[in-house]
Amino acid sequence: MSLRNIDHDQLRASLHYLHVSELKICCEKLNLSVKGKKIDFINRIIHFLKTGEKINLSGYPAISVSKDRNNGVLSPDALMLKGTYKNDLKTRLFFKEIIGQHFHFTAFGIDWLESRWMQRNPPTYQEFADMWSKEYEFRKKYGSAPKAEWAYINFVKMYLNANPNASRDEILSSWETERAKHKELVDKFFKGYL
Repeated sequence: MSLRNIDHDQLRASLHYLHVSELKICCEKLNLSVKGKKIDFINRIIHFLKTGEKINLSGYPAISVSKDRNNGVLSPDALMLKGTYKNDLKTRLFFKEIIGQHFHFTAFGIDWLESRWMQRNPPTYQEFADMWSKEYEFRKKYGSAPKAEWAYINFVKMYLNANPNASRDEILSSWETERAKHKELVDKFFKGYL
């Protein structure tokens, strides 16, 4: 199968339906790194198929990593560093003080924080609070879809919109059928590619 003939968007969509263990097998078949999170595997596979280049998960830059993991100061002007920042009760209560009682940990917050760490630009707790508040208000007003790699959540949401009275067993059965279709598509691709 020629790399030019691959529908990368369809393959990417189908990869979201696979379990991490299945994505690791795909990476192994392409001789790619098997480190990271689900989205890392998907991005690594698609990037390789589009460009032929292998990308590896890079570590966090030293400037974004705490040198003293026990020194997690919670103050608006303190830097949020990898190793001292925690999604725990103490941190949640701190953010409730500076943001409001509506604060809760979110995927968009973690994604933004990790992006800043990788950019060698760790934010202060106040910068995070400002970003979180702005994003929260935007999502409250305009809504947001779950992340693409959350295929199960997206599927259930769409299924319940179309079938509001569906039972849990019906949802799970339909999910397994949908997941099997996508797994078959990925398996077919790899059988033809390798």
